[in-house]
Amino acid sequence: MPKPEKHVFICSQARPAGHPRGSCAERGCREVQDEFLYQTQQRQVFDKIAVTLTGCLGPCGMGPNVLVYPEGILYSNVKVADVNTIFDQHLLGGQPVESLKAPAEIW
Repeated sequence: MPKPEKHVFICSQARPAGHPRGSCAERGCREVQDEFLYQTQQRQVFDKIAVTLTGCLGPCGMGPNVLVYPEGILYSNVKVADVNTIFDQHLLGGQPVESLKAPAEIW
């Protein structure tokens, strides 16, 4: 497998119901993960974009959280509808999606 141009890390942290930090799982990360994997397959970009499910990325109350490297851009409150925009604008277009970036005080 060639080295990917972009690496997408998607938080899949699940904590018990009522945990004070919450989790990306209770905020819909599974659907976001599925959409990233679906878009990767539909666009046939396996040689350019790697998608990895990960544990906690930090701001649990602002999840689902998605981290893109090599830029180190953290997106928060990502919805399924945002995945297409992240693909088109950032992953393939090279321009981060400013409206989805985590606030500077968080990341």
